[in-house]
Amino acid sequence: MNVDEKAVAALLGYGFKDNGLLREALTHASAVAGTGDPTYQRLEFLGDRVLGLAVAEMLYAAFPEADEGELSRRLTQLVRRETCAKVAKTIGIGKHILLGEAEKRSGAERNRGILANICESVIGAVFLDGGYDAAKAFIVANWQDLMMEPDRPLRDPKTMLQEWTHKAGHGVPVYRTIGRDGPDHAPVFVMEVSAEGVTPQHGKGSSKRAAEQAAAQAVLEDAGVWPVNGNGDE
Repeated sequence: MNVDEKAVAALLGYGFKDNGLLREALTHASAVAGTGDPTYQRLEFLGDRVLGLAVAEMLYAAFPEADEGELSRRLTQLVRRETCAKVAKTIGIGKHILLGEAEKRSGAERNRGILANICESVIGAVFLDGGYDAAKAFIVANWQDLMMEPDRPLRDPKTMLQEWTHKAGHGVPVYRTIGRDGPDHAPVFVMEVSAEGVTPQHGKGSSKRAAEQAAAQAVLEDAGVWPVNGNGDE
């Protein structure tokens, strides 16, 4: 069984210097049963960690207002098996997986679990062959849009506004304090949010962050994109 290195390089956007690593990354256990030859499993382990680091770095840079909890939820969604399988299916790597005859007949190259494993093992192989920057370039190319358009809309209005303005080409939302009322023990902040081509909106809250959330929600409501289905849920 041979790997078409040129075809795989075109799919990945990366050409391997060590094609043995590429072959290992695409080898299912069924293809080498009884031989002792390496399979994708060790590279899958490594690729999972590289993916987590790269996505965490991307999220940290893309969402400067997000707290640790929100970043963790986003990370979990982006590195889950379903997402990895989706990426593998999108780039078309399944037809290049080395499988045993029985697995070929059963259509194992379309199995989501195997596709997810292969996606991670390829990342691990790129990391070993070309370093972190090469692996991250592959991840950015295939996860950037997924990061900005999550499968499960988050209910945080500021996050949703940032995603919406990015997708609609309105740039980055800008928040500023325009008022503060009430006593020191119970202040009420008034924040304004604006973005290119968007009517500025105000929001009130007991903290600046709460007021920013209210202002962001007002923009989304004005644009007709909040709530998602009438109650803020997916």
